[in-house]
Amino acid sequence: MKKIIIDAHAKINLSLDVLKRREDGYHELEMIMQQIALKDVITIEERDAGFTIASNSKEIPLDQSNLVYKAYNVMAKKFNINKGIHIYIEKNIPVAGGLAGGSTDAAAVLKGLNTLWKLNLREDQLMDIGLKIGADVPYCIMGGTALAKGIGEKLTRLKSFSDRLILIANPGLNISTADVYNNLKLEKITDRPHTENMLKYIEKGDTELVAKEMKNVLEGVTIKENPILNKIKEQMISHGALGSLMSGSGPTIFGIFSDSTDLAKCEENLKYSIKTVLSTKTV
Repeated sequence: MKKIIIDAHAKINLSLDVLKRREDGYHELEMIMQQIALKDVITIEERDAGFTIASNSKEIPLDQSNLVYKAYNVMAKKFNINKGIHIYIEKNIPVAGGLAGGSTDAAAVLKGLNTLWKLNLREDQLMDIGLKIGADVPYCIMGGTALAKGIGEKLTRLKSFSDRLILIANPGLNISTADVYNNLKLEKITDRPHTENMLKYIEKGDTELVAKEMKNVLEGVTIKENPILNKIKEQMISHGALGSLMSGSGPTIFGIFSDSTDLAKCEENLKYSIKTVLSTKTV
């Protein structure tokens, strides 16, 4: 019985700008994406027939609505493969947290099946397939540090921004990404990310300037409706974070720290009131 185990890393947005609403209903974005060490672990095992999903988490669907199933289905149909597969998802990334947890699991399945079925697809070919599953999936296949445009599928690899100390805080709020985008008033956005500056600071490896320049225009919707998120940001800054930002449409907030002692103190403080608090780093 063939088996493969793949890490599926979470992502954070170092910046997120929404440029316009497209005619197809999607939004034109400009974002800087960064993978972090926090990860799910995906085990893919060949079976005689059928497709099944299991997980240690009760918060994710184990049916056809899971992006993991969609990843398997796309690959099986595209390459006319009729082999049974069982997938186990060790879920460590907070669910629906703006950290691409579902997308990174799907990306891991695409990469895993490519190896297991000896398809020999290139990364760019896997990314094209990934886009059929979700806008964040191509980035999750690429990984690292990247500039993303379009709906997130036009990717440019950037100089690595790895080994920066990150604190993640997720209060467990139920945030609808669709609602956040629908409630975003593009004409009222005045404080946008300066992407060109961010690109320069990443190229220089200047953690402090990157952290201070971080912006996410979706905060104007999500944080306005959920003031606790701003309190988390303030707590991170008061405990020495160089900068703090909401990832994606939320509700996860992260902080970049230069001092591990400051991070540990902040983590301890937030754990009293916040559902999920995790220390990690960029990769």
